[in-house]
Amino acid sequence: MDIEDSERGEPSNFDRLRAEISSRHGSMSRRLQQIAEYALANPNDMALETVATVAARAGVQPSSLIRFAKTLGYGGFSDMQRVFRTRLVDRMPSYDERLRALADDRGGALDDTAGVLDHFATAGIHALEHLRQEVPREDLDKAVALLADADQVYVLGQRRAFPVASYFAYTLSHLGRRAHLIDGVGGMTMQQARGMTDRDALIAISFKPYAPETVEVCRTAAMQGVPILAITDTALSPLIPLTSVSLEVEDAQVKGFRSLSATMCLAVTLVVALGRWLERPRR
Repeated sequence: MDIEDSERGEPSNFDRLRAEISSRHGSMSRRLQQIAEYALANPNDMALETVATVAARAGVQPSSLIRFAKTLGYGGFSDMQRVFRTRLVDRMPSYDERLRALADDRGGALDDTAGVLDHFATAGIHALEHLRQEVPREDLDKAVALLADADQVYVLGQRRAFPVASYFAYTLSHLGRRAHLIDGVGGMTMQQARGMTDRDALIAISFKPYAPETVEVCRTAAMQGVPILAITDTALSPLIPLTSVSLEVEDAQVKGFRSLSATMCLAVTLVVALGRWLERPRR
């Protein structure tokens, strides 16, 4: 912990602030949770806009923003805002900001099929760039090690996340890993997950609004000591407190339609890296 953190009680850099918001989110009032979710989804607004503008965009009163900052140990909003500003020194503009710029540049129109392709291709490129910069390498290594150590790998992803789960199950089997896809056919999700032990691993993929089946299986697995790798979207995901390793993906979205470009890229990365790991000479 930084000296400033220990002396004043507030996080002194963005990563610590982000972790603090995530850890406290569940115990906050509904209004403060609303601010927390806005702050993590819009860090550039938090860094650059006035308290009145941020409050209006978050749908709260300015006094609530000040209370939010004080809850985290800061003297006021401006003290917290300085930490958000430090993030801009060495980080690229947020993915959301890039998409807003894309819409502004092109008038936000999807006039023909070629225009649809152009929008989704460009959004996917930005999502992949964001993935490359934002996912910590040490977390990737931890995820691969977790999968390498497992006797069996269970994979769960519902709704939009199901294609990713299917891909994991398919490719892991080609690596000679015993992989089980929890597909929930016939309402058998919990029964399919019942065979997991602490010698296995669970890959759980879920994005907002978070499939309740996935969250419930993760809760059960965590209580049984099963190592969990979560692929999710934000630090406020209900999966993160339950997992051994979590990887956050901010995928492409155009006009409310979300793709899986970055998520599938991450899945391929993990599978190929695991294959290379398994090829290492055993001592």
